Amino acid sequence: MPEDVVVDDDAPGPAISVSDSGDTGDVGRLRMIVQLVKKSLGVKDIAAMRLSLPASLLEPLPNLEYWHYLDRPDLFAAINDHDDPFERMVAVVRFTFTKDLKFIHGKVCKPYNSVLGEHFRSHWDVPPVQYSSDPAKHPILRTHATHTHSAPASTTALPFETVSVKSGHSENSFKSIRSGLSLLSKIKPGFSTTLTPEEPVVDEALSGSMSNLSLGSCEARSSDHIRVAYLTEQVSHHPPVSAYYASCPARSIEMKGIDQISSRVSGTALRVTPGSFNKGIFIDITGGPGEGERYHVTHPVASVNGILRGNFYITVADSTIITCTGGNGKQRLRAVIEYKDESWIGKAHFLVEGVIHTYDEGDTEFEQWTKVKHVPQSYVLAHFDGCWRGQIRWRRMDSASGSRSSVSLSITSEYETLVDLSALQVVPKVVRPLEKQLPNESRKLWDNVTSRLLNKEYSDATKHKLVIEQRQRDEASERKRKGQEFIPHYFEKDISSGVPVLTAEGRKALEEELRE
Repeated sequence: MPEDVVVDDDAPGPAISVSDSGDTGDVGRLRMIVQLVKKSLGVKDIAAMRLSLPASLLEPLPNLEYWHYLDRPDLFAAINDHDDPFERMVAVVRFTFTKDLKFIHGKVCKPYNSVLGEHFRSHWDVPPVQYSSDPAKHPILRTHATHTHSAPASTTALPFETVSVKSGHSENSFKSIRSGLSLLSKIKPGFSTTLTPEEPVVDEALSGSMSNLSLGSCEARSSDHIRVAYLTEQVSHHPPVSAYYASCPARSIEMKGIDQISSRVSGTALRVTPGSFNKGIFIDITGGPGEGERYHVTHPVASVNGILRGNFYITVADSTIITCTGGNGKQRLRAVIEYKDESWIGKAHFLVEGVIHTYDEGDTEFEQWTKVKHVPQSYVLAHFDGCWRGQIRWRRMDSASGSRSSVSLSITSEYETLVDLSALQVVPKVVRPLEKQLPNESRKLWDNVTSRLLNKEYSDATKHKLVIEQRQRDEASERKRKGQEFIPHYFEKDISSGVPVLTAEGRKALEEELRE
């Protein structure tokens, strides 16, 4: 076996090796990817494979940093802006479509595999969204968006050019296919950005090869901005699992969950589904108009296509279900987001359709309503459709007779824009500088690998990557010898419910991030 390939003997899956071809161009990378795909045929779960890829196949960013479901933290914070429970559900649906903008504006890539005990934390300072007098109208977003509305402090996005194939879990934010840490990259035509005084400017010589990730200082933010803080930790290595927690105290809203995927080759695509610990995203409202509400957002099924052609793109299938429980609302609300199957022939259309409907508490029949056609018309309050990579429209619906037995619906509003994803960009996060980070914090941990990859020193990058992976194996062996079990630092050990619980250290770290 080549010396640049390390197999993890503790992993439960089959041992599969992919040697570095030595060709770091697109053709060489594609050749290695096709080799990996061929060896993965028949493997039930690629996440369980015992494999360490050459560094030249990796994007220079940590997994935990890349995945977080907060590509639009302003829309997350806006969920609890509304007094009307129905409007809060509309806001959750809008947030759900925007939480992974990297899939829309990016290329497919593979970040580093997270190591056990690795953690990442960051925050966003965003201006709150604004609203017109008509609640059906799309809210006015004041950062990283193009629209015709006039809004103060309007800024535009730095381009986002990469999408990750999640190798075990968490996270987002770098932006160009051969780039890693930075602030500025190429700015898309039509987007203009307003830099506040506290944001550093990156040397022009570096900006072309670095990604669009904010390293800004978090001092002196605008007085009306609200902060969203985020913390995630790798809590298991086999299977790869991470826990995450986000908090926006100014809007009394939190988000938490477990990240784990299962993936396998299906035909000419890589099919990605939630792992057994991944129960979805849980959004809790702790105060304000929606106090006591919990929104449970499930994950759909994704596929990475075009593998054999080297032209990767993402499609989504199945459904996302959003269920609201708790709170003081008289109606129980639920949303079905149905991703339409793509044709085997022709281009993908990325179509989606959905409804917001009521359900009867104590009755379990609604749990079988996983497609739009399953929902009785008399329960439907709103309908939406469109393209999940572009514009999605929506309108209110109401039963004509007001009776549950009625199957006749009346349209109570014209179609309005729910969200225009083509006009939105990823909002960069703010991360503490390396000198303030702990040794097992993602950027600090992988710094030697990232810097070599950015300089295209692939052999050295692989060597530093192997050092990190070998250290993880040595620590696991030592725990095994002593009969010790790994205990997460920031999250409680029991994650079986899918809802992680912060430890005292986790709460402390999140509070520190909120005060940065």
